[in-house]
Amino acid sequence: MNENARIAFIGGGNMASALIGGLIRTGRKPQDLLAVEIDAARRDQLARDFGIAVAPAPDARLARLDVLVLAVKPQQMKEVCSALRPFVGQQLALSVAAGIRIADLARWLGTDRIVRSMPNTPALIGHGISGLAAGPSVTPAQRELAAQILQAVGAVVWFDDEAQLDAVTAISGSGPAYVFYFIEALIQAGRDMGLSEEQSRHLAIETLVGASHLAAESGEPPETLRARVTSKGGTTAAAIGSMDADQIKAKIVAAVRAAQRRAAEMGDEFGK
Repeated sequence: MNENARIAFIGGGNMASALIGGLIRTGRKPQDLLAVEIDAARRDQLARDFGIAVAPAPDARLARLDVLVLAVKPQQMKEVCSALRPFVGQQLALSVAAGIRIADLARWLGTDRIVRSMPNTPALIGHGISGLAAGPSVTPAQRELAAQILQAVGAVVWFDDEAQLDAVTAISGSGPAYVFYFIEALIQAGRDMGLSEEQSRHLAIETLVGASHLAAESGEPPETLRARVTSKGGTTAAAIGSMDADQIKAKIVAAVRAAQRRAAEMGDEFGK
């Protein structure tokens, strides 16, 4: 089933495009993929870039497919699911929208064969990570298929408790923005100290890339890696001491918790 599964993407934005490209790179046939996208220019681009079938609105073809990937904005989800409902049967619905809960999707779609996921934007270059939670009627084969779709653009982590996806949203869903924010700060510091924009940007980005690879490949806790760079009385100690004095770590944790609360609020707000 999984190798020959036919998949429709409801919404043709950046995440859908990343998933379609990843699936084709990993061996899926373009003729097994369909994108439903209201915007004509975007629809034409998807057909041109990937050679897949496209449609301006849901139609009877969806009833014959194995997966419906719900790739629209949270505030659009209720209306979109209502339009999909006549074509929903035993196929899997895979949501990539933040905040929207399985119970609400099930109510709108008329099925609880739903996997809710939270990918992130590094999926655009094949280095994403997604958290997943499955509805009660999702079969083992459908769980595997949901994982395969998201593994086409990165790693996956399953969660038994769907509520934990709000934390996933806060850490990895929103997390790339935190990293970009830190890069912005390093670049600004470089400019303030007399480096050029290009020099500051190159140093900042390569430092983040290298440190991330080291953290991923060393197998040691980040606090151990940090301690190795932090010689007593040295430059790194001065920087870490300044951040500790300003409670930067506590403020980062508080910011991530704010994102988690907003994810839960979005479920309440858009799940009505």
